[in-house]
Amino acid sequence: MSQVYLLPVATFLIFQVTFLGTYIFAVLEGHVVPTVPYISDAATYSPESCVFGQLINIGSVLLGITIYVRYRQVLQLYEHHPELDASVLRQNRMALWFGLVSCLGISFVGNFQETNVRIVHFIGAFCCFGCGTLYFWMQALISYLIFPMSGTRIYAHLRLGMSVFCTILFILLAVTGVMSHILFKGQNPRKWYPSDGGWYFHVVSSISEWIIATIFSFFILSFTNEFRDVSLSHPQIALMSYSTTI
Repeated sequence: MSQVYLLPVATFLIFQVTFLGTYIFAVLEGHVVPTVPYISDAATYSPESCVFGQLINIGSVLLGITIYVRYRQVLQLYEHHPELDASVLRQNRMALWFGLVSCLGISFVGNFQETNVRIVHFIGAFCCFGCGTLYFWMQALISYLIFPMSGTRIYAHLRLGMSVFCTILFILLAVTGVMSHILFKGQNPRKWYPSDGGWYFHVVSSISEWIIATIFSFFILSFTNEFRDVSLSHPQIALMSYSTTI
């Protein structure tokens, strides 16, 4: 498989279609107000929750594969360039685990709605954005360490910048999100109006979430050029026993 570079593109597209499509569907169905709801709020009620869950599951699988391919790519670079700093292996391993936990969090967010299983939904969101941000920091550092063997300094700077923005927005999202829910006096958080209290904190929190989700998608898309140098082959299968049961 030589078209590995399409993997980040497919991951980017599936997440963008999921977020924007669910939002439009929820607004048309009257389940949320158009003024910047949380992404998960737009996916609370059916039928959009069903579509959101299905697409998020597909996206999390594609993201997990992308993260694993990046892990193996860096591993191969180290094997072919022993002059690379040994810390690359440690950073690469840490990045893999942070990335996979983030994928698991995304799946939790898609399958456990806030209105049904709130604690699991919030744990999933924390794993998604928290571990995802840590993954970005690891990859930004790796991008500097493996240059010029792979990638460019521009991409390294770009990933560092996105990591900084995600960190700031993640803190902003968490703080304003908690404050907005404390001040909320309305009946339905999915239809949050200025008169319900905590409106400005809610808007800041939800906008932060949308920006983080967009940055996440573009960060993964940034692997496209480097994946052009990667080729995948079918896994080898070895039979452990020659006995056949009829």
